[in-house]
Amino acid sequence: MPSPRSDDPPLTGRFTLTVDGLVIGNFTEISGLGVQIEVEELVEGGENQFTHKLPRHMKWQNIVFKSGVTNSDELFRWLADCSGHGFEAKGNQLKPRTATISVLSAAGEPVRSWSLEGAFPVKWTGPRLAASSRDLAVEELEVCHHGFVAS
Repeated sequence: MPSPRSDDPPLTGRFTLTVDGLVIGNFTEISGLGVQIEVEELVEGGENQFTHKLPRHMKWQNIVFKSGVTNSDELFRWLADCSGHGFEAKGNQLKPRTATISVLSAAGEPVRSWSLEGAFPVKWTGPRLAASSRDLAVEELEVCHHGFVAS
């Protein structure tokens, strides 16, 4: 089988999440990777052709990760470290973490990555369990952050 060309677009179905270098998991779906720049409109007296639009602050969306249930405990360790007794044991303060989302090539090498600054989990939803269902057991993790950079 020929090796993929370096200019082939990456597949969107192969990606991973790491936090401070520790692999949290491989996910089947990631959504919310985006930013919105809020704009202030300024009307200038005597100028009737346009309104000045000035950039204000950036609004970073929470990112939602979905995956099939696995036997890895790294996701729950990170969640426990940022909530409940883990959070209380650290004096109710979060240690800033850098989370990295990587899209992988067919060979498993990172093609594009985004580093999320100040990331921490804010929601986990377990799989829907029904004896009559043949659906994949999927868990969902929501992460907030203070911004990202692409690399």
